[in-house]
Amino acid sequence: MPVLCDTCSSKRAILKRPKTAKASCQDCFFKSFEDEIHHTIVSNDIFQRGDKVAIGASGGKDSTVLAYVMKTLNDRHDYGLDLFLLSIDEGITGYRDDSLETVKRNKEQYGLPLKVVSYKELYGWTMDAIVQKIGLKSNCTFCGVFRRQALDRGAVMLGVDKIVTGHNADDIAETVLMNILRGDIARLRRCTAITTGSEGTIPRSKPFKFTYEKEIVMYAYFKKLDYFSTECIYSPNAYRGHARAYLKDLECVRPSVIIDIIYSGDSLLVKEDVKMPVQGKCKRCGYIASQELCKACLLLEGLNRGLPKLGIGKAMGGSITEHVRKLQLKDKKEGMEVLERGELTLGQKANNVGNTNVDEVGRDGWKSCACMHKSKEGDGDRSGLKTCCASMSTGEGKHQECRGVMMDVHEKQGVPVWNEPGEVAARSGMTKESLDF
Repeated sequence: MPVLCDTCSSKRAILKRPKTAKASCQDCFFKSFEDEIHHTIVSNDIFQRGDKVAIGASGGKDSTVLAYVMKTLNDRHDYGLDLFLLSIDEGITGYRDDSLETVKRNKEQYGLPLKVVSYKELYGWTMDAIVQKIGLKSNCTFCGVFRRQALDRGAVMLGVDKIVTGHNADDIAETVLMNILRGDIARLRRCTAITTGSEGTIPRSKPFKFTYEKEIVMYAYFKKLDYFSTECIYSPNAYRGHARAYLKDLECVRPSVIIDIIYSGDSLLVKEDVKMPVQGKCKRCGYIASQELCKACLLLEGLNRGLPKLGIGKAMGGSITEHVRKLQLKDKKEGMEVLERGELTLGQKANNVGNTNVDEVGRDGWKSCACMHKSKEGDGDRSGLKTCCASMSTGEGKHQECRGVMMDVHEKQGVPVWNEPGEVAARSGMTKESLDF
């Protein structure tokens, strides 16, 4: 005997809703799905009449359903919104180029204008080129940071008031788990917010906050929507995949776990004595940042200098911003000095060092000076090299001639050399603590 719809009790049920566990016919499912999203939008005051809204469109199931539902609800309930599609081209051959074709078809199907912004255009890099540099371990870090900023930049180009993305309940629950596992209190506190970015940037909202991924897939299937279903070719090793697998296992045991986790995130209180990052603006690009440079600029700094891991986690040791500042000393022609045992020693990073890590230059015996010292003294004794460099900075003893050769080399390479200890620190405004490795 066929199972009847639990809502209308007249039509045959075609599915059991994962969110409510109720049997539903096609028409009742469509209505319930759309009504719940409408309720989320209205109850949270996501939009104001007359807003220009950019819909983040990737061509996947979430963004395609979001574009369709936003247009449907805007027409049905007269939101008075001016809708746009905004796509980001990360430069992933065989994936993003194909999905963008889907977005272009959606543009025609829904009658919405489309804006495409590329990583190549904004950053000078494609994800294909970045993966060639860093491999598949941390590529999602680069892509996530760049995409978030690219969405904001594209929204500015369109002149919109709001951005909406297709992040669903599963995505948000996964993010809660990831932030707990990483101990990221700052992101944990805000990751369940339905609207973020209102502090100086274009507000970004998630109308699908309480919408299950499985129901989005079923809605797209029964509506016969045109979407791209292939996973990113660089995502199999993503850290999020572990959180997703764990969440799916929990969902099999307790279907309400997704909403339960989101509720827990919403109810989270952070102790007053927990130090939280202070939000400011990047000194280079003006984007929001908790340090002098935003994460995107830090990552770009590393890529452009051949140090792609510069902005990733704590791989460099110490403050990432300090490492970037040390690298930038060469560009500013202020030189680089390292204080060791309370004495200032000469440690210019000469051009023949290439893209060597600043730490390596500091710890490994002044690589640029090593070559000259060896050729001049003829002994190649690296153990006495730091002593030589220290003597060169004061012009004492037998190293006077060696000092003259090194000064000549550094001047030809455009790296200034100062005679008096402390002069570099005074000119750059840095202290011993900020220059310590």
